Amino acid sequence: MSAAFVVGVLVAAGVFLLLRPGLLRVVLGFVLLGHAVNVVLLSAGGLGRRTAALEEVGPDTADPLPQAFVLTAIVITFGITIHLLGLLRRGAGGPASGADPMDDDNDDDGDAESDGDGTGGAGRPGTTGRRR
Repeated sequence: MSAAFVVGVLVAAGVFLLLRPGLLRVVLGFVLLGHAVNVVLLSAGGLGRRTAALEEVGPDTADPLPQAFVLTAIVITFGITIHLLGLLRRGAGGPASGADPMDDDNDDDGDAESDGDGTGGAGRPGTTGRRR
């Protein structure tokens, strides 16, 4: 199986997953695209050269630069994956999810906005002192 075919399959599957609804599919699509980039970088170094870099220096010696690029790409892909999984765990947080990050009415940390007179801290009964 050639490297171009593997890259084509990984990119096609990654783009397919990116275009599907669902955050987990988006994360998996980015992972597949990251693997496709790694295969491209490794194939850029020459797949036919298999001589170890430390035994002898010659035209058949493996180029260490693409291998360093692949290691860097692996770290970047891992960081993006962890970030996206963190966003997935936190939730979408958009208007469709029903969660309003500015809604503090359910605070249980003891710092209520009321000053004890039943006005909600705004001086008028039934108000909370914020605009909606």
